[in-house]
Amino acid sequence: MGVSTSAPAAGVRLVAMDFPPVNALPVRGWYELAGALRTAGADPSVRCVVLAAEGRGFNAGVDIKEIQAARDRTALIGANHGCAEAFAAVYDCPAPVVAAVHGFCLGGGIGLAGNADAIVASEDATFGLPELDRGALGAATHLARLVPQHLMRALYYTSRTATAAELHRHGSVWRVVPRAGLREAALELAGEIAAKDGALLRLAKAAINGIDPVDVRRSYRFEQGFTFEADLAGLSGGHRDAFVARSTGTSGAGSTGKG
Repeated sequence: MGVSTSAPAAGVRLVAMDFPPVNALPVRGWYELAGALRTAGADPSVRCVVLAAEGRGFNAGVDIKEIQAARDRTALIGANHGCAEAFAAVYDCPAPVVAAVHGFCLGGGIGLAGNADAIVASEDATFGLPELDRGALGAATHLARLVPQHLMRALYYTSRTATAAELHRHGSVWRVVPRAGLREAALELAGEIAAKDGALLRLAKAAINGIDPVDVRRSYRFEQGFTFEADLAGLSGGHRDAFVARSTGTSGAGSTGKG
């Protein structure tokens, strides 16, 4: 359990998340993921990184139970910083990053996939931001990289999800494949990328990031400020309590308004 790194092919590193039951990462998990991605990208022999996950889905965001169990806001602040670091590690990775997405890609999963250079998804993959239902805000920056602006807003306000096939039609998903063939398809694309000149690939990644119209790190941190404002205003705790109660089958302990 945790984050693992392997070398399935020449020039390719596979970084995989495994945090049962749903890959909702604790604070330490986001930092562990960021570290693994940075280590992979720092190796000059690596020409492409594949970001994948084990288990039921790609990523379900932050571990809300960890946040609610904290007596103060340290876990909320830790999750904010950890997510920012992991998302940036994908975007800033000197080598191109291919996200292999299966099952659910929610909340923080959108931050990871939205910052990747390419996405290969399984037929059962769904993408969305249930943030409002969790008393949070954030990752609209990254959802806006996957779908057009008005669709992003509608998905955000309703907490609905979009399918891999829908994102493929919008051009943000490279391929949609049966779940059993996802890892193979992602590694196939990674292998095609890794066949290029490694030094030129890294220059290309830097150049493409440099012409992005949105500074994704600054934009996401701006969004996170509203998450903290909502928490300080006492708007978030009740939603998080309700989510924990639903996921554990308990009646809930009432809102504390704390992170």
